[in-house]
Amino acid sequence: MHKINSDIILIKRLGEDDERALLKIYNTYWKLLYRSAFNILKNKELSEDVVQNVFISLWNRRKDLTIKVSLKSYLYASTRYQVFYEIRKNKQHFHVELFEELENSLKDTSPETKLIYKELVAQINQVVDTFPEKCRIVYKLSREKQLSHKEISQKLNISIRTIDRHVNKALKILRTYLGD
Repeated sequence: MHKINSDIILIKRLGEDDERALLKIYNTYWKLLYRSAFNILKNKELSEDVVQNVFISLWNRRKDLTIKVSLKSYLYASTRYQVFYEIRKNKQHFHVELFEELENSLKDTSPETKLIYKELVAQINQVVDTFPEKCRIVYKLSREKQLSHKEISQKLNISIRTIDRHVNKALKILRTYLGD
């Protein structure tokens, strides 16, 4: 059976309270998600907690789960969001170097993780290309060019508040597309 069809069936079964579907998803993706979290956090227990939280969230949201990307990409994105949450929550425990190397840590991992990362970036770029023009420009300057809101404001001659609105709108669209 094709992987996408298999994932669709698993998601449907999950929505019907089939715990075996959750177990199948867990057994298929746990190791990949753990490695992804560990490559950034460098902490075994915290990485295990992150992955556990991803699966708990998946189960808790099973009734209204809408996945618009592959299941693997959805779980990978969920893991990244959970990792970022842990970093924000425990920022005093993380070194500045972690933030400087975060993007490289996400890319320089196993071949499978690199492939998932590449797929996720492609999907994000597709969504970004659908943004209204100003929103797209602001988002790209903020996220791709790493410009501050102040720098974007000066470059485009628009207020920082307008920049904030564009970035928030872009992130809201992305979260809707990729799933919270």
